[in-house]
Amino acid sequence: MALYPVILAGGAGTRLWPLSREFYPKPFMSISNDRSMFQETILRLEGVPEIVPPMIVCNEEHRFLVAEHARQIGTSPQSILLEPIGRNTAPALTLAALSIAVQEDSCKDAVMLVLPADHMITDVEVFQRAVVTAAELAKDGCIISFGITPTSPSAAYGYIRIGDEYSNNGAASVARFIEHFVEKPDESAAQGMLDTNLYLWNSGMFVMRASTWLEELERFRPDIADACRRAHDGGKRDGIFYRPDAELFAECPVDTIDYAVMERIAGPDAQSSQRPALVIPMDVGWSDVGSWAAIMEVSRQDDEGNVIRGDVYTHEMRNSMVFGHHRLVAAVGLEDVIIVETPDAVLATNRKRVEDVKTLVEQLKLEERPEQENHRRVHRPWGWYEVIDFGNRFQVKRILVSPGQALSLQMHHHRSEHWVVVSGTARVTKDSSEFLLHENQSAYVSVGETHRLANPGTIPLEIIEVQSGSYLGEDDIVRLQDMYNRQ
Repeated sequence: MALYPVILAGGAGTRLWPLSREFYPKPFMSISNDRSMFQETILRLEGVPEIVPPMIVCNEEHRFLVAEHARQIGTSPQSILLEPIGRNTAPALTLAALSIAVQEDSCKDAVMLVLPADHMITDVEVFQRAVVTAAELAKDGCIISFGITPTSPSAAYGYIRIGDEYSNNGAASVARFIEHFVEKPDESAAQGMLDTNLYLWNSGMFVMRASTWLEELERFRPDIADACRRAHDGGKRDGIFYRPDAELFAECPVDTIDYAVMERIAGPDAQSSQRPALVIPMDVGWSDVGSWAAIMEVSRQDDEGNVIRGDVYTHEMRNSMVFGHHRLVAAVGLEDVIIVETPDAVLATNRKRVEDVKTLVEQLKLEERPEQENHRRVHRPWGWYEVIDFGNRFQVKRILVSPGQALSLQMHHHRSEHWVVVSGTARVTKDSSEFLLHENQSAYVSVGETHRLANPGTIPLEIIEVQSGSYLGEDDIVRLQDMYNRQ
């Protein structure tokens, strides 16, 4: 029986600002190497028996990021389900289960491996063995959580209290019944739970049949099941993307997998269910990388307890982390601090106050600061652009167009543009004319002129664009044709 990975890539990661932004969120950050956490989530599944290409659930705004990050590691997802609005993990998983259920009859009892896209796991071999065990149990109708062996009385995680061992003809002696879930406790309560040796961190990873999830959701949250089914049935496919009906999905209640189903079927006081709720303990070097302090904990530290990345100079610094991404960062005499530098924002915080970064980002959003939404480099399905300089009535951008890609056919009401090719070859459309530009050649696009920029070559096209006019906002784009079906 095939094992369907369902990767939930909807997390915002506001506590990891300024690297994580609304339109370039946490799953696409690179923490331990050059690959993003989303890419690592996919790659750690290589070699799992009967695994099929992943199904990914993400926000509509992140669809091209997901597709591009998958392409970079040679993965072709079987489908990318696009949430028009975030409704938390229970509706997201329901969309995936419905997509599996509507496939051929052989898929109706397919087993789903549900994984957040923004976790770190260092012991992949142990993780894969646990997945195989869980998949065997799920075939018999069980719902399985993965519990992480705690390393500290953390108040950042939920906990699972474990019960007796569960045996399935000897196939899974490590699986245990779940007695109940505990939401994030304070540190004192967490220490008391750890002292009993009966609690695990709740990882947010699950294994179950698609049909099992739909049946249990119908039992406990029929409102979510009905809203998701109607939105899914009213959706449309756009190549690899599937869009549920936006208005119908917006009517779906917000809930998590834990609250909607898991806590209702686990433990002696739960409502009746025929499904055993099990947990498989794992010690796999796991982290949900939920804050800068968590990143510091999973990173290699020097003899003074520091984590240093980028062009950074330090003197007499201890137990601190400094990320320098685009310029020299110098730190002297600091202790227990975290500094993260990006081209347009710098974060400096005490190690013990990293949870407050989320509050800071909420304030930036309230004030409509652009630094909350995007990095200076903004990714698009055709490549990316980066603002180099701007001022009164002008803006200068560096633009990269990937091979074979093209911007939309468009026009502007308030600005003109001057393009200079730095490298590669550009195919330029201006009204009814079309021509090629090579390195060091340029073109001028006047206000109101229909135009398109494309890369017909096999190497990236890089240009410098100078905009001038009375208004230079991105909303002064009238798209006439677009190969990515953007509005």
